Parts: sequence; structure tokens; C-alpha cells
Amino acid sequence: MIKKVLITGATGLIGRELVKQCHGEGIVVNYLTTSKEKIENTENFKGFYWNPKKGEIDTKAFEDVTAIINLAGASISKRWTKKYKKVIIDSRVQPINLLYETLQKIDHNVVHFISASGINIYPNSKTKLYSEEEDGEGGTTFLAEVVVAWETAAAKFKNAGMEVSKVRTGIVLAKEDGAFPKLIEPIKLGVGAPLGSGQQWQSWIHIKDIARIYLFLLKNQLEGKYNAVAPNPVQNKKMVKMIASKMDSPLWLPNIPAFALKLLLGEMSVLVLEGQLVSSKKIEQLGYQFEFYNMENALQDLL
Repeated sequence: MIKKVLITGATGLIGRELVKQCHGEGIVVNYLTTSKEKIENTENFKGFYWNPKKGEIDTKAFEDVTAIINLAGASISKRWTKKYKKVIIDSRVQPINLLYETLQKIDHNVVHFISASGINIYPNSKTKLYSEEEDGEGGTTFLAEVVVAWETAAAKFKNAGMEVSKVRTGIVLAKEDGAFPKLIEPIKLGVGAPLGSGQQWQSWIHIKDIARIYLFLLKNQLEGKYNAVAPNPVQNKKMVKMIASKMDSPLWLPNIPAFALKLLLGEMSVLVLEGQLVSSKKIEQLGYQFEFYNMENALQDLL
């Protein structure tokens, strides 16, 4: 029975929901934060300062902890300048390296390391369904490069005798933050439209399910790679139409052409123009049951 877990990125979108669910299961959460103002100290939620850039960390964060869930990483939705691309990679790799190096030096009880990852490791495809074992060919985008660096850093914990889990996350849908509010804003204003061809797959997951998957891996001490996507991906065109009809908002515009999105977003346009069709079979076969398994019931909850 897991009694105490250490979470990095606990104040982010997924982290907040995960902390709530851990507390619901009676699991005490220690968390690391780069902001001293965000340090709280209650009976079941204790904050500790760290600065991965400078290699600083409060080792008291590891006391009585048996598992670490790593969600640290800078947003990918800011413009990808050369400088910011380095921030995206460093913000994922440096925290993992610091955790690993620290555990080498101290006495600890950590047996399980669970790290966030992304489905962008798979190439863009309209027809191929990707399972966890099919990443050999790999994507060629900057995001694929990010995921490879991220997962390579996480794999080191295996050498230290720990179980390692990598959670390849799809598009996380949440009411208050992340991709979903940005997605519905133009539709709400009556200027929604499919993006590019509209045929690109959106392998999505509801915020509650992504947090529950972390909890499921934690409680069952499952190692390996897991796709964290709902069982029913949808194409962009269908997603936009479903949201518009739920919101009673007309879609007047034709598709927004790919070239316009490339001009507007530059290299970042892959976020909206490309997609992967990703399978959730592996986690389901291990007994995980999705609460939000199709777009219909997810939208019911989110709108």
C-alpha cells in the first residue's frame, strides 16, 4: 500500500487533479516546486524547494517516499524560438537528472519512478494505429526529439534498480486550462473551423482519466510504457463539429488552410496540423476502466 508519493509539477494542470485523487485515496503528497511562494505545509501536502537549473534540491522531500511521479516540464504552447526549444528540452531533462543524482547520494525508499511523456514520439499518420511497442521508426518532429530525450533520461532509474513507467500522454481536455479552452474559444465566438485538412487524428484524454492512470500505475506498481489516451480518438473535423453542436454554435467558415496556420505558428503548427492515432488497449487489458471513453461523454462533462 502506497502511503507517500513525491510529485514534481504538482501545481500544474495534471498535477492539481492528481494531488486531489491521491488525497482521496489517503496518499500523502510531498511536492517539489521552483517557487518558494507555492510551498505549503499541511498534514497530507508538503512542499519543498528545488531549482533543477542550479542543481539545488531539499532532500527532506524524499523522506518516507516510495514512489516519484514526475510531471515537470515547460509549456509547449509558447512560440518555438531556438532559445525556447532549449527551455522545453532542459525543463524536462534537468529535473529528472537532478532527481536521479540526488537519489544516488542519499538513503531512500524509492522503488518506482513514473514520468510523463508524450504520444508525439509516434510519427504523424492518418491510418496507422500506434501501440506502445511501435515507436521504432519514431517521429521526426521537434516534439518527437523532446519525447526521446525525456524517456531516455527517465530510463536511467532502471539502472538504479527501480521500476520505471512512462506515460505517453495525448491531448488533455480540462475545463479550466490547457488545450480545451483554446479549442472552444473560436467556436464560442462563431468563428470555429476545422484546421488544415481536418482529417488529422486527435488522441485525447479527459483530465480525470489521465490523473487516474497515474494513480493506477502507482497503486499497481506497473512498469513500462503506457499510452494515456481515451479509447476513441476523433479526427479534428469531427471534434470541432461535436463541440459546435453541443454549444449550439454554427460553423460558418471553411477549414482554416494549412499554409495560413504555418505562417501564423511556424514550426509549432505541427501541434494542430498533425496527429497520431493511438491505442489505449495495453492499459485497458491491465484492468484500467476509462470514465470518459468517448468524445460525447467527455464533452457532456466539460461543456
